[in-house]
Amino acid sequence: MGLSYSVSVPVRTGAERATLARRTYSLVFLSVVVTMLGTGFALGQPALLDAVYHHWIIAFLCVLAPLILVMRAPREFPRNIVLTLLFTFVEGIFIAPLMALYSAKFPGQHVVEQAAALTLGAFGILTLYAVFSRRDFSAWGSFFSVGLWVLIATSFLNVFFKSSLASVWLSAGTLFVFSGLLVFDTWRIVRSGAYGEDDYVAAAVNIYLDLLNMFVAILNLLSGGRRS
Repeated sequence: MGLSYSVSVPVRTGAERATLARRTYSLVFLSVVVTMLGTGFALGQPALLDAVYHHWIIAFLCVLAPLILVMRAPREFPRNIVLTLLFTFVEGIFIAPLMALYSAKFPGQHVVEQAAALTLGAFGILTLYAVFSRRDFSAWGSFFSVGLWVLIATSFLNVFFKSSLASVWLSAGTLFVFSGLLVFDTWRIVRSGAYGEDDYVAAAVNIYLDLLNMFVAILNLLSGGRRS
């Protein structure tokens, strides 16, 4: 998602790029699995689920803490891996109330599974586009970062207005912005040379956040923006 950090020597050879990509996407895959484990753990703990739902600000701060720590020192192995997996596990706990809400609201419709499948499909298509396109996506970072701040501001306003229609548009905007950021972040890994060979944790966190936000946006769209 374009998180800032200091990079080591940029990747220059094909072998270094392959190593960076392999490490990055292995960690992304592992992070997704750990998030699922975190969600499953929370769903089996009603008291924890209720606490996250009613004290979501505190829960969100708990999510941010390991993320901030890992991005301050993304190359300190194995500390960086432990903090990344802790972040993704807590993220799974944080989104568990949303999974429970949609599963209960749309029984038998498998909206969570549909959202996961659509996210996986979009991830594959956008990743292939970034890898095989000859375009220079450097300008996309600034453009979609501005779009992200607009989304944050608009979402904050909608907390007070609670418009279902606005929620649908915000979800569509979120999907658009993070799809663009996914292309940009993928391009940075495989084409731009912006990362060093040991910057796979920072690269993986960016891709993971893009995927997570795309998944939540698709889930909201499938439900028509109805959370209450």
